Amino acid sequence: MKRGNLRLGIDLDGVVADFNSGWIERYNRDFGADLAVEQIVEWDAPTRLTHFSGMREFWNWSRTCGEGRSLFRHLHPYADALESLHRLRRRGHKIVILTTKPNFAVHDTFAWLADNEVPTTEVHILDDKTCVDCDVYLDDADHNLAALSTAHPDATICRFVRPWNSPASGLVDVHGWTAFLDLFD
Repeated sequence: MKRGNLRLGIDLDGVVADFNSGWIERYNRDFGADLAVEQIVEWDAPTRLTHFSGMREFWNWSRTCGEGRSLFRHLHPYADALESLHRLRRRGHKIVILTTKPNFAVHDTFAWLADNEVPTTEVHILDDKTCVDCDVYLDDADHNLAALSTAHPDATICRFVRPWNSPASGLVDVHGWTAFLDLFD
């Protein structure tokens, strides 16, 4: 990997923010369910594990399930995520947040970033992450990883290994924040 001050394109949900624990916690509370994070082994888990007939219905619920705010306002960060981002920033790397959100969650996402003191001055909320040039990308979604690999063949594309994604040629598998930090040592 290239050395020096790098632009690190970091995804939020599934990488920094624990989206699945967040929606499961609120779903169990709102509907008296007993779902567990370990049940999530595929990308569209909300439609397969819940009573929602599709993602549109899920997103409608998630719009206000956080005490009047969206689900995205109340997610917990993954262990070591914030400290790792701060360490990378202190080493001179630029943290570039690349995330996809429904329109209703934009303000809650900015509030979440501020509340959690995510060390970034550059945030992109967009569907196509390939529009933002970075030296290194860290994501957990197969469709984003494939698109980034194609659009940025000279960049290092890191797959944050999760049960809902798959290995692919040319990706660097990362099994946690410590492993991601090790790439820069």
